[in-house]
Amino acid sequence: MNSRRIFLGVLGGVLAGWCTGLRAADTAAEPMVWGVVALSGIGGHATETIGAPKVVEGAVVFDGKKDGLLVSANPLAGRATWTVEVWFKPDEQGPAEQRFWHAQDGAGARALIETRLDGRGAWWLDTYLMQPGNEGRPLIDPQRKHPTGQWHWVALRYDGKTMAHFVNGEKEREGPVVFGPMGAGQTSLGVRQNRVHWFKGAIREVRVTSQVLPEEKLQRAK
Repeated sequence: MNSRRIFLGVLGGVLAGWCTGLRAADTAAEPMVWGVVALSGIGGHATETIGAPKVVEGAVVFDGKKDGLLVSANPLAGRATWTVEVWFKPDEQGPAEQRFWHAQDGAGARALIETRLDGRGAWWLDTYLMQPGNEGRPLIDPQRKHPTGQWHWVALRYDGKTMAHFVNGEKEREGPVVFGPMGAGQTSLGVRQNRVHWFKGAIREVRVTSQVLPEEKLQRAK
């Protein structure tokens, strides 16, 4: 009887651990979604308003001169691999270089998603990862242009060795970079955290997943 109880106890522990592992995997697969639909409480975190961004039709609109949001959390903290997706609309007549998503930790490691505008109704994506002590990696291709004044999904993905970026689910550039898990920090929307390179346009949603999402699972503009 005692042997049977021991066996059942061990089996129960194994099954409990297996179920816990499954729940953890399911949680890791679920995106952390920040709806950018207000000027405070983005993602449930304290949020500082910079300038006078406005909420228009379920998105936050930035003027490209003085508007931004600073969220007191870094969604990449502790993640060895990840995918960041941002649903945004860049306006025409914005600055030539704009930083619209910037995560940075207390040690100075940073991840940025940016745009470049040609002044003739088109933009292209620029992304950057850098960790102090390692060489940073920018990704940019001026030949991959997209129209301003429209909603787009952009994604930045890191698999532990390589970063890649996408527009509307299509890969545009990739390259190797050393970028360990970030620590706690902050995230800015609509501007770089040192308050330069302002973004003109709107942001509606940010999604962060611990998995390296394949292209077919990335968000796309409808």
